Formats: sequence, structure tokens, C-alpha cells
Amino acid sequence: MNIKDSIRTIPDFPKPGIQFRDVTTLFSDAQAFRMAIDLLLHPYAGTPIDKVVALEARGFILGGALAHQLSVGFVPIRKAGKLPGKTLSEDYTLEYGEATMEMHDIAVSPGERVLVVDDLIATGGTCEAGIKLLRRAGAEIVGCAFIIDLPALGGRKLVEALDVNVHTLCEFEGD
Repeated sequence: MNIKDSIRTIPDFPKPGIQFRDVTTLFSDAQAFRMAIDLLLHPYAGTPIDKVVALEARGFILGGALAHQLSVGFVPIRKAGKLPGKTLSEDYTLEYGEATMEMHDIAVSPGERVLVVDDLIATGGTCEAGIKLLRRAGAEIVGCAFIIDLPALGGRKLVEALDVNVHTLCEFEGD
């Protein structure tokens, strides 16, 4: 079995010219999903991790499974306005505008070691915002793990320039 073979590509979604990499086919295959979770964790075996932090939205599926596997807490980083209570927020740039990511102000404590996860890294803007939020809260980022890397969009390089290790399971050329 190959992780990449478990991901379907949907052409022209959400707009013409985009090749959407759909991980829901991987999630619905029990063997592929289990393999992805194991492979995402493999580089961090023996590394102390206090919490898994997941980026909205498909990252939540991975984050919950990884946190369970590690027996650690789970922290969601969400789009603005989705979390009740006091939050920290970080603006970031999209291809056509700006957006904001938020995290509860009590989600992580200074010195906690966290693993950041999402399904895919493209331009890296969402991940960069998450890293900035976590650092403001005093967390130490052990690494970032993704199923898919789209290297042509430069997200991995952006995150690595922030001095954070990036682990991915497969790459797709193009966008």
C-alpha cells in the first residue's frame, strides 16, 4: 500500500485549474488511515510531546488520532470567530486577501512541546500563523507533520525558514 495512491485528485476544484488533493478517500480506508497516522508519528518516536495542535479543518481528524495515539492533549487552531472564550489571534495572507487564525489563550502553557499537524502544506500561510500563535503562548514546536506537500507553492520552505522541522508523507507536483 502507498499513501499517495489513497488520495484522489479532483480537477478544477474549487476553481478551474486547481487540482484538489482529497484526503477523505484516505480517511475512509481504515488501513490507509492507520498507516498515515503511524507514518506521521514515526519521526517523533521517543520525542517528548505534550500536545498535538491541529490546523482547521482536516487537520482536526489527524490531530485527534495522533493525540490519542500519544496519550496527550489536543488543541485546535481555528478560523476567526469559531472558538468561544478568550483567544489569541494571528492574521495571515492568502492568495487574494487576508484571514485570521485563533487559538484559546489557555490552550498551551509556556514550555509545552507541541506537534503541529494538517493534511496538506501548500503556501504555508496557515501553518505560519499557527506557529506564531504557539510561540506567543510560549510553546516549543517539536515539528510540523503533513500528509501532502505541494512543493511548487513553497510552504515547506516558509515553515523551515521559521526554524521548524517539516515531515510529509508524499508530494504532488503543481498546485
